[in-house]
Amino acid sequence: MTAYQPRHGPVPRGEDPGGCLTAVVRWPVRIVMFVLVLPVRMAWDGLRLAWRAFARGVLVPLGRGLAWLGRTCVVTPAGWLWRHLLAPVCGGIALVLAWTAKALFVWPWAGLWRYVLVPAGRGLAAAGRGVAAVGRGLVVAGRALADGIASLGRALVVVPARRLYAHVLAPLTRGTGRGLGLLGRYLLVLPVVLLWRRVLAPTGRGVGAVAAWLWRWLVVAPAAGLHRRVLTPLGHAVVTVVRGTGAALAWLGRHLCVLPALALYRWVLAPLGRALALVVREIAGAAVVAWQVAGRVTLAVFHTVGRGLYVLLIVPCVALWRYVLAPVGRALRGWVWRPTARAARAAGRALRDAGRAVGGSLRDAGRAVGGSLRDAGRAVGEALAAARSSFRATRSELRRALVGAPRSREREPLP
Repeated sequence: MTAYQPRHGPVPRGEDPGGCLTAVVRWPVRIVMFVLVLPVRMAWDGLRLAWRAFARGVLVPLGRGLAWLGRTCVVTPAGWLWRHLLAPVCGGIALVLAWTAKALFVWPWAGLWRYVLVPAGRGLAAAGRGVAAVGRGLVVAGRALADGIASLGRALVVVPARRLYAHVLAPLTRGTGRGLGLLGRYLLVLPVVLLWRRVLAPTGRGVGAVAAWLWRWLVVAPAAGLHRRVLTPLGHAVVTVVRGTGAALAWLGRHLCVLPALALYRWVLAPLGRALALVVREIAGAAVVAWQVAGRVTLAVFHTVGRGLYVLLIVPCVALWRYVLAPVGRALRGWVWRPTARAARAAGRALRDAGRAVGGSLRDAGRAVGGSLRDAGRAVGEALAAARSSFRATRSELRRALVGAPRSREREPLP
């Protein structure tokens, strides 16, 4: 039984099958879809244009302003802070920590290795070499002693034992072994062989022949007869009954299930499916066409509205800027702002020069006053030093005149 094949050939992909039913369904569906899709497309295009204008006029300037604000208020101060404050402080802290780590961990261990462990290791190595030399001498002495003991043992033990084994024990062992072998052969092996050959083997062969004859005629022959006379015909009968039953069930299934289902598919489901597919395809095509046509309509509408807004709003604003505000701004910049800026810069330079001159004169006057005060202080200090020395001399003269000369602190030597 072959699968269902339509009478007409398949329609090539991409080609319109045409037909009156298609024409009857297509144009009303396209008109309805255009009426339904046009508001949706206009709303979609309006939202898209509004979002584009919002993004271009609000989001982009806002993003640029936030970027400039972040760069000015965060990035530049942070960079200056890091470059002029944090980097030097961190560098100094790192240098101090590195020096501290070296002083605490590297230099003590290096000194311990260089001045303690290396000399101790060299001393231990020298002591080990001395001990090794002593050990080598002891090994040589031990080897000589071992060679002497081995020669003595060989002369006193090995040579007599070897001669005793060669001339006494070996002949005695060989004779004893041969006697025991002959005795075992004639007392054990030959009786067992004769028993197996004359008694056990013939008895086993007879028993095996009897058991084989009994197995053949009591088990194998009845089983073969049962299989040939009973089971084989019974199996053929069962196979015949099963085949007939299967053929009858197949005929009933074909005429009761397969043919009605095939007829239902061929005459009901396939035409209904093709009709539904045609309707769905036409609705989808109509939706696509309506979306494209509505796009063109909305493009024309928004182009017209945009052109009108451009003519009514943008052109006057541009003309106002170009012919009124820009000339006024250039005039203000050329006649007001630039002269004012030049005058302000000149005044600033003059004030800066005057401040520098006043600062220089004040600095020179301060230096002169400081020098004169320093010279006066030196003169006053010298005068005070002279008055102090003269007062000390006068006081000593008065004390010598009233009291006498002071006694010397050095003791006179005893007579």
